[in-house]
Formats: sequence, structure tokens, C-alpha cells
Amino acid sequence: MELVQHTANRTAARVSTPGTFTRTSLDYHPHLHLGSFEIGRALGRGKFGRVYLARHRDSSFICALKVLTKAQIASEGDENLVRREIEIHSKLSHPGILKFYTWFYDATRVFLVLEYAPGGELFRKLQKKGKFGEHEAAVYVAQVADALAYMHKKNIMHRDIKPENILLGFHGEIKLADFGYSVHSASNLRSSLCGTIDYIPPEIARQLRKVRPGKEEFYNRNVDLWSLGVLAYELMTGKPPFEMPTREQTEKKILTGKVQRTGVEMSKEAKSFIRALLVLNPDERLPLDQVLEHPWIVMHCGRIRSSRGIFGY
Repeated sequence: MELVQHTANRTAARVSTPGTFTRTSLDYHPHLHLGSFEIGRALGRGKFGRVYLARHRDSSFICALKVLTKAQIASEGDENLVRREIEIHSKLSHPGILKFYTWFYDATRVFLVLEYAPGGELFRKLQKKGKFGEHEAAVYVAQVADALAYMHKKNIMHRDIKPENILLGFHGEIKLADFGYSVHSASNLRSSLCGTIDYIPPEIARQLRKVRPGKEEFYNRNVDLWSLGVLAYELMTGKPPFEMPTREQTEKKILTGKVQRTGVEMSKEAKSFIRALLVLNPDERLPLDQVLEHPWIVMHCGRIRSSRGIFGY
């Protein structure tokens, strides 16, 4: 079945008024099953399964259906990762975060009913364009920063910020997704390893390389600040700042904090913004409230007083 023939406006109306799936029914939904949906094209694939465009038969509500295979989850020993994704994602409500509506399961699979983001991955758009101009990059970075500020106020770290985990909505606005590595930590301290190699901060790279054997090193929500700096750099240059031919070389490069030289011209404000986030000492990175007030962001987005203002609709 092809669901993509719906017009954007018609689909948008259905997404903004989800009918059966409301923000008050985020727990396991016992009455849903796979037959409750018409399944359309595949939107993407992940570690444990695929994501499909889908339509709820009774309400005609358009959504994204994430299908996870229990056997694959069990074989990887990642039951807690999936459980955490559901627990954390279902508690979040912000215009820059992909909506989580509900979930259900059968004998072999777990299904997550999510908001449909028709713009796809920011990564795909970056691949097509090669790199973004400073204005476009600043708008995306500011939106991600606003979503992260909301999460951090709830003591939640994302821990896997990268273009592949940022989707684009009907208006081109970002939708932060994939909360498998996210974690709620009231103490603001964690020690577990996670994240994507090009985006991991030095405090996690040190653990990977066992620079300090026998000493468990903790980190805090400032890991997301480092990743935000990496994101800004990659959006403007088309490649991550510490990318090297091998994983080991990339880890070593991250520990130096010295970014790759590129032929891309950046304004002094853009360079200042990146330098303020790619700081080896986590406590010296630019805080999120100051990120949104940095001259580079203000130059392209104005002074942001609310999430509604930054998302522009």
C-alpha cells in the first residue's frame, strides 16, 4: 500500500490531531496489534528492525511504526536499551522532539508508534548538499540546543546526538529522535560507554582507550554540549571535526581537541561558537542557555525567547 500519496497538509493535520493516540495514553496499548495498521513504505532501519510509514485503520491517523525484533534485541543483550528508550521517550513533549504516541507487542516483536517526520534524516539532506551555509546550520543547531535544554531540565542526557538521529518535520524543523542511549540521571553523573565514535567527547574516549586503567571516570550532561559542537562543525563543513581513517586514530584525535583543517571558510562567530563547545574540560563548555545567546546564533536566529519562536510556526 502506498501512503505517500497523501498531501503534506492533509497528513500534517492528522499528525497534529492524533485522535486515538493522545499524550495521555503513552503506556502499553493492549488493544493495538499489527493488523490495526496499514503498512506503507520503509522509512529507515536500525539496529533491531525497521521503521515504516503506517496508517491506523480506525482513525486514518498517519504515523511511523518502529518494529523491533525481540530475538535480535535478546541476542545483543539490549533489552534494557529498548526499555529505556520507551521509558524516556514517552515522557518527552517538545516541538523539537519526535512524538512518542504508544507501544504494543506480539510474540516476536515490539512496536513503537511514533510521529511521522516526512523530511527524513538530516544526515540524508547533508549528504545531498555536501554542507550547509552558516544560516541553515545555525537554525538547525539552535533547534537542537533548545530540545536539549528541555531534556537537561528533566535530568535527561541524549548521549547520541548526530545527523542520523535528527529528523525533519513538515516545516523543515528538526525532530530529535532515537533515545536508546538516552538516560535519566538525577545526580547528573554516569560512567557507561555509549555514543557514535565521531561524536563522543574526550571523557568517554578516555574510557574507551583506558587511559586511566582501574579508575572509573564519570561524565555528566555536558557530553551533549560536545556533540552539539561536533554537529555544528559537520553541518558547515560536511565532515566531523575529528574524523580519521581508523577508530583508534579518531579516539586519539578527540583526546587532543584539535579539529581537522578544512578549506571551508567560516565566520569568526561560527569559529567562536565551535571553540566554545569543543572544550576538553566538560565544565568549561558553553552552557545551553548561553548557546542560544551566542553571537553566531543571534546573528542567524535572533534572540530566542521561547521554543515557539525558535521553531518558527
